[in-house]
Amino acid sequence: MGSKGRNAMKAWVMITAGVVMLSQTPAFAISEAYRQKLEHSGCTQVSELQGCDINKSKAENAKAGFVTAEAAAPTTQATADPAHPYTGQWVAKNDRGDTVATIRVDKQEHVWVNGEKVKAKRSDGALEFHQGSLVYRIQGDRRLKDEDKWMDRDAGTSGPIVAE
Repeated sequence: MGSKGRNAMKAWVMITAGVVMLSQTPAFAISEAYRQKLEHSGCTQVSELQGCDINKSKAENAKAGFVTAEAAAPTTQATADPAHPYTGQWVAKNDRGDTVATIRVDKQEHVWVNGEKVKAKRSDGALEFHQGSLVYRIQGDRRLKDEDKWMDRDAGTSGPIVAE
């Protein structure tokens, strides 16, 4: 086989490998039933590892110290207080509707993602914060629809953030 034949074969192998790698879809780690249990209990995957019981209610887990009293109380849509448009409970979801992260923002714009406090800053009318490769952005103008988004810079995935 000549050098042209080998180069053509290498190119074909590289192109095939590239197509296979690009066509693979990411796998998500939690099922719909597990996500619902997390939402009902107020737990996150991290707090569950620390002892939060996904088979109990938010109120029961709040008494045990795993869920804050704010999270255990019924929440309303974040649009209720225009002076604090980011305040409330939020859920980042993937394209199948599975929970990627639970987010809590207080009136001082302190942010917790999955129970872990993260730094947040205002940027172009939105509250932006990061956790690992994930970037979250909640729009301050609640009249704008479909502007609350998250993005995984490493995986190239993204999805909506919805008020709980």
